Amino acid sequence: MSLVVYLAAGLLALSAVLLFRRPRAALRNPLTASTCAAVSIGALCFTCSAPVTLAAVNRLTGIPNFGAPLTYSMISAYSCSLTILLIQWRGGPPERVRRGTRHSIVVFGLLIAAIIVLFSLADAPTERLNDLDTYYANTPYMREMIVLYLVGHGACVVVMSAVCLRWLGEVTGPLRTGLRLILLGLLLDIVGFEIAKTTAVVARWLGHDLDFLSTTVAPPVVSLGALFCSAGFTLPRLLPPAITHWRSLNDYRRLTPLWMEVRWAATAPKPSPSWWELPYARLQWLEVSIHDALLALAPLFDDRVRRISLATALGEGNTPSQARVIAEAAMLADAARQAAAPVDHELKEPSTYRLHATDAVGTTELVELAQALGQSPVVAAARRGSVTASHD
Repeated sequence: MSLVVYLAAGLLALSAVLLFRRPRAALRNPLTASTCAAVSIGALCFTCSAPVTLAAVNRLTGIPNFGAPLTYSMISAYSCSLTILLIQWRGGPPERVRRGTRHSIVVFGLLIAAIIVLFSLADAPTERLNDLDTYYANTPYMREMIVLYLVGHGACVVVMSAVCLRWLGEVTGPLRTGLRLILLGLLLDIVGFEIAKTTAVVARWLGHDLDFLSTTVAPPVVSLGALFCSAGFTLPRLLPPAITHWRSLNDYRRLTPLWMEVRWAATAPKPSPSWWELPYARLQWLEVSIHDALLALAPLFDDRVRRISLATALGEGNTPSQARVIAEAAMLADAARQAAAPVDHELKEPSTYRLHATDAVGTTELVELAQALGQSPVVAAARRGSVTASHD
């Protein structure tokens, strides 16, 4: 069982690291900070509940079953962190958010204090690493402690489910997907943890043995439920930047033909991005470098090349928009050819034309220009210098 629980803890810790990759920015954003705190506490909760960890804690403290109140307190703290996260996520007037946060901390703080006090009053000398809930189900004070943490966690799950269900119809996109994942995780928590453990404890009260529900069924199901909940909270935070970086990586690759054409013409080359830079930062560097090279080549633009290439592209059946991009790419390729092998004569008709990509915001125009440079036979002719020669 320890392996399953440690795996869940590791995945939660990985989510926390991804969310906390920029500590200063994360701490300035209450929602991000709350998400990091909830996922981190969840990882600690699973780590503490593993039998191997329980045995180590009991051995280090010298108190049999000391790992039990520690684990129950961590479960309560995890419930508190999820409640606070949901309050932050839901938003609203700042005072209402602060009031809800304070109330959650007070309620669960009292719950944790009660768990510790009840354990200190109980007589539990026999170490139980897997079945403490059912083994001590009829022991004074231990019984109350077990019931208290189950009720506290169950109340948190029910309240969160109700809020998520009401909110589900009001949101769309990644937030809606996140809420569905949270609801699935809460359903697994209710069925696989609350109902299973409560049934096993009540069965002990009635003189029956259904311990397998608590020892075999509950741990893997609650681990899976926690992963779904954490995924639901982190997905809306991680998915938008992940999509941004994926699109940036794709645009970076598609801009390669354009950069290969003009990279040597940049008058103020920027240092290459480090290998650890994320795709969005790499794309920004590439955009700046390309624009710098385009400005350097602008004095060599030949409007004759653009007009002839435009007519040729239209004659080949391209749309006016496609033909315009091909003509611009041909003029750019011709300018790059002239810069690489300068001639002594002056241009007959120096161009004052500005590339659309020079004024456009974003990478769309640059990508279209790059694709034309790499694919159009009209551009290939301009690169060889045969566009104006065949029309002179």
